[in-house]
Amino acid sequence: MAPSIRRLGILTGGGDCPGLNAVIRAVAKTAILQYGIEVVGIEDGFQGLIEHRVRPLGIKDVSGILTRGGTILGSNNKCNPARYCTGRKPNGELIWEDVTEKCLTTLARERLESIIVIGGDGTMACAAPIAAAGINVIGVPKTIDNDLVGTEITFGFLTAVATATEALDRLHSTADSHHRVMVCEVMGRNAGWIALTAGVASGSDVILLPEIPFDLRRIADDIDRRMRDTGFAIVVVAEGARPQSGKQVVSRYDPTSHDPIRLGGIGNLVANEIADLTGVETRTTVLGHIQRGGAPIASDRILATNFGFHAMAVLASGKRNRMVVRENNLFSDIDLFETVGKQRLVPIDHPLIAAARAIGTSFGDGAGSITPKPIPSALV
Repeated sequence: MAPSIRRLGILTGGGDCPGLNAVIRAVAKTAILQYGIEVVGIEDGFQGLIEHRVRPLGIKDVSGILTRGGTILGSNNKCNPARYCTGRKPNGELIWEDVTEKCLTTLARERLESIIVIGGDGTMACAAPIAAAGINVIGVPKTIDNDLVGTEITFGFLTAVATATEALDRLHSTADSHHRVMVCEVMGRNAGWIALTAGVASGSDVILLPEIPFDLRRIADDIDRRMRDTGFAIVVVAEGARPQSGKQVVSRYDPTSHDPIRLGGIGNLVANEIADLTGVETRTTVLGHIQRGGAPIASDRILATNFGFHAMAVLASGKRNRMVVRENNLFSDIDLFETVGKQRLVPIDHPLIAAARAIGTSFGDGAGSITPKPIPSALV
């Protein structure tokens, strides 16, 4: 173990996510029980570093939290120390400042030479200047969208998929009973992993991803065929999906955030167009933050525990500025800076897309299902 490590900080950044508490628990218990390191919890992500809001984490503090959703430390997805809104000028213009030095001051006061940062690509980008200033940052990948570069999976994703799949299953029975088209909007800003996985798991008829711009007329044609065959249809659409001739739908712009664009509304747009083009009654459901809430499923509890344990193992080995990852079902670590400014998108030739197309699922791009080759008569 690196001999200088006596006190360790831990923070959760970005949006809340099932499994955060499982990571906190694994990091804290491993640090205390295996390495004798004191653990300090940083409240509300980087906001806690800026405002010097921290608290000690002992065994009692992290006991009984494995099954809890959210994070006992609080989180913040609007705070970037390198570009922090500190007020307004007399003319109303926002004032942006780099307050990284305040974060470093908090770390120095608390005698923290290393921090475990749990978050997605935005959180890792926020942590990069702190790492560059000499603080050893160990990242743990967390994102509902499963879009973090370097790891094949992030905790929280599978719980979100399970939630979305259950919702789609419930919409299925309503659509069937009323002979409707049901459109369900799920999370997925630039990467459509939730829509793809939950769509296939639920047997959705149309899956719309940010990676595959769609043609509304082709979707209408696919819906017409589905209605003739079964009398109802299910459409799942990622919030970042967009038509071939248009842009992503923005629901709100928040100038005080380092990431000001908030997507939402594509589900209603698609539903309205389907109704207009087909004449079929169409309804929309937006899952929103329901996908983030609640207890993590068993697989995410295990994944989060493994990530927390491996984060401590990486730190204890003396490595600096790494992010723990899982690749080919094995845990390892990569350079933290490799993740900054990048996203892991769904490849358009992904095997799950090919499997979905083969069974007749539409992605709204006109690439129809695969036509089976004739079976030789000798094999029939």
